[in-house]
Amino acid sequence: MNQSRQQPRPMAIELPTGTDPQSIRRRIETMEYMLERSFRIPGINYAVGLDSIVGLVPVVGDVITAAMGAYIVWEARNLGLPKWKLWRMAGNIVFDTALGAVPVAGDAFDLVFRSNTRNLKIVRKHLDKHHPETRTIEG
Repeated sequence: MNQSRQQPRPMAIELPTGTDPQSIRRRIETMEYMLERSFRIPGINYAVGLDSIVGLVPVVGDVITAAMGAYIVWEARNLGLPKWKLWRMAGNIVFDTALGAVPVAGDAFDLVFRSNTRNLKIVRKHLDKHHPETRTIEG
């Protein structure tokens, strides 16, 4: 009796580990999605991510989400973005972290100011110009 057992499918997202622009783009897009749009608030159908949720924890939450945002800047550096773009991206994270650290008002600010989405936009614009083969069709 030869019964084949089906292995459960992993629920994790498989990310490319390469250093090519396409792999880096996928990792940055995934990180941005997790930080900014991975959950929906029931009733109002508003997308939020770990940045807004973890940011509710005073100080520690803001430090964690800043570090995760800094990963996007680090990956952008690996793509060869000019220093002024990297500084702009870092400025977005610092601004988000500083205002997000303010009790209550900072948590509301985190819902509307999406530094990681802004940084992804900078990376996409660079890649679309310098590495057009990495473009993806968004639906």
